[in-house]
Amino acid sequence: MKEKYFIHTVLLYLLLGSPTVHSKDIGSREEFISYMEEKHGFDYKQLNLLFDKTVISKSILDAIQRPAEKKFLWYQYRKIFIKEKRIKEGVKFWLDNKLKLEEAERKFGVPPEIITAIIGVETFYGRNSGSYRVIDSLNTLAFHYPKRAAFFLSELEHFLLLTREQDFDPEQLEGSYAGAMGMPQFISSSYRNYAIDFDNDNVADIWHNPDDVIGSVANYFFEHGWKNKEPIISKVMIEGDEYKSILDKSLELNISKTDLKKYGILTSFDFHDDEKFKLFEFKLENRSEFWLAQKNFYVITLYNHSKLYAMAVYQLAQKIKEYKYNKDNNEEN
Repeated sequence: MKEKYFIHTVLLYLLLGSPTVHSKDIGSREEFISYMEEKHGFDYKQLNLLFDKTVISKSILDAIQRPAEKKFLWYQYRKIFIKEKRIKEGVKFWLDNKLKLEEAERKFGVPPEIITAIIGVETFYGRNSGSYRVIDSLNTLAFHYPKRAAFFLSELEHFLLLTREQDFDPEQLEGSYAGAMGMPQFISSSYRNYAIDFDNDNVADIWHNPDDVIGSVANYFFEHGWKNKEPIISKVMIEGDEYKSILDKSLELNISKTDLKKYGILTSFDFHDDEKFKLFEFKLENRSEFWLAQKNFYVITLYNHSKLYAMAVYQLAQKIKEYKYNKDNNEEN
């Protein structure tokens, strides 16, 4: 499976080299263009012309500094995504793409409700995939947002490489303010590493083709260590105050099964002896809930580095699965 889907990308990496741009070495557009010419063989004049057509956007710079994950508590964030319309549209997406979702689960081990929920949270199943030109977003953030210049310079490099590899017009591709693209909102490096052609038409189209979107999301999770049919996260009770010492902003799994009692974490679930966990607190309006995350929850956070995001995906997935189950039963009766 891996050989089939990745041989094209691997060959390109061998031929072109992987991006190695460092922000400390590049302080201007001109230096970046020279780097792309020397490292990857781009034509300096053509790239310079492309960048002459880009727009430095204040709205992009404003948006990058106020993501929803940092503005809201869980009960506020949840209301954005766990809505009846998003649940019903998720069921429709599942039914419309049933065969490909089942194929993705067989090949990658990622269940349909998780793939569907990712697409639902990211773009409302393709409705809101972004209207910024990707070249404008990445150019603005690479050269006018020093806080994350290294990341966006690397993504700009990946973007130019992928447009050349896939014969895409770099002036036409649109996405989010941060340069995330298509229905699954892949950044350029994710596209090059994880986007796949899942319907054998020789194009990995994450903008318009649900088959490729489904396969690409499933492949991303597979490559990041998703464990087939393993739990994701479970609600627990807390006793005492020892748990406070392990609540932090990290998303890494940092406690073992033998630590649960030590930190007053009460659960009826039976876990593997070698499993790792992370305790999260989620703020409701008048109280908190405590949830014990496992490896699959951590994998969701790799898609977007936020516990709020991962919990929204998990709960939306559960709601979609429940709604579909009830719909199927009602139709049978």
